[in-house]
Amino acid sequence: MNHRINLLASAIPLLLLLLLTLLPQPTTAVDTARSIQIMNESGRRTEVHWVHPQTGEMVLQSTPDILHGASFALNSYVGHTFEVRELAAKKTGVCAGEDETCRVDHFTVNSNVDQVLFIREGITVEHSDSKTIALKSASKLLDDCKSIAKRQLSKNENADVDAAASILEELTVCVQKGIAKEIEMANDEITFQAEIRKKMADSWENYTCADDAVNATEPKKEGANWRGRKVSVMIDRPASKIHTIQNFLSPDECRAVEEAARPRLHDATVADGSGGSHKSDSRKAKQAGIKVDWKGEARGDPIARLSRRVYDYVNHVLPFNIRENGQEDLMSIQYFGRGPDDETPDRYMPHCDGDCTGLDFKPGNRMATIVMYCDVPEVGGATRFRNSNIHIRPKKYAATFFSYIDPVSMKMDNQFTEHSGCPVVEGEKKIVTQWVRLGVDDRNPWNSFNTLGIKYSDAANQ
Repeated sequence: MNHRINLLASAIPLLLLLLLTLLPQPTTAVDTARSIQIMNESGRRTEVHWVHPQTGEMVLQSTPDILHGASFALNSYVGHTFEVRELAAKKTGVCAGEDETCRVDHFTVNSNVDQVLFIREGITVEHSDSKTIALKSASKLLDDCKSIAKRQLSKNENADVDAAASILEELTVCVQKGIAKEIEMANDEITFQAEIRKKMADSWENYTCADDAVNATEPKKEGANWRGRKVSVMIDRPASKIHTIQNFLSPDECRAVEEAARPRLHDATVADGSGGSHKSDSRKAKQAGIKVDWKGEARGDPIARLSRRVYDYVNHVLPFNIRENGQEDLMSIQYFGRGPDDETPDRYMPHCDGDCTGLDFKPGNRMATIVMYCDVPEVGGATRFRNSNIHIRPKKYAATFFSYIDPVSMKMDNQFTEHSGCPVVEGEKKIVTQWVRLGVDDRNPWNSFNTLGIKYSDAANQ
């Protein structure tokens, strides 16, 4: 019996090697540039320094600090080494290491893709990438198959070498079935992305909205009906959904929003990467937040009626039972066209409304958006999801819904809902936007979080 078990065990490494060679491998292109996501889950403030390979000099990369719960995007090259350094707590002025020393750890960029660094408790760095993820999946698969084979051996005490070989054959079939499934899933993903990039290449010169004659993208599925409104599904992936809904809002709702916004309009801002916001050339428009009078819902207040419809549609698509408590204000955003010769037209450059790194969702953050069109321009103003090759021309009183979270895995979208507001050339574009969050309530409202998705109270204590 021990001989048969040893024979089985000796075959496992060979099968593991087979599995790894069949799984999709990272690119072997000459380009050594790599994009890295750093997730701080240490409970402490940290910073990241590049270590000069010749002099050992430390060059700060993370400005500002990486707070606990925040992520940091780093562009580097294979072979570069970095130091992760703990920072002293703001309140105490000391670190949490032995004798109040500030702890450090290091990592080196490897040649694999999809690299994510997790800064764990104790300031230890855990390095994840395409190969380690595949290896974990392969190991689990082989463990499952190995258990099956051992159970078969235990049932046959008199089995000889031929019987053991037969069992190993069953093990191989088991592994092959698992490999086939993994490869099929990987190929589906590769095919989907290849189709997108192929379509993008066809319209490459227009992807920045330069040609107003570009036709709207044909939906993947249409004909669905929600409360008498036509719904077109542009993309329907677990973490990336884009819909258009006709006649989503009414003229009186648009008038009510515009009247409420008029005295509050100011220059639009964008997140500044440090938890705040600032004006930017990437977003040129006027905006005003509008608080919803929920007490007026019963008497037919048009803004409350519209806002309720927004949450009803979100709950129609996503299984989160979202309530209005703690959510962001409705946002009135207005773009004005000043002719084709305007060198700085009103627009919004490509961006994500929430986290679109494909990583885990952070409670309290945005996970869906509805953009509703009250006035549409004569020229320009389309909404373009460039990584999905979806071009939506605005229609009066229609809406565009998109979500960027997988409700099952709670992973975020990976760039497919990145979008832009094309330049408004002639006319006016007036929209109403609702950014929808998950994990907010009356005690933890949206404005208790900074633009990094971290509660201000937590950030102040780090």
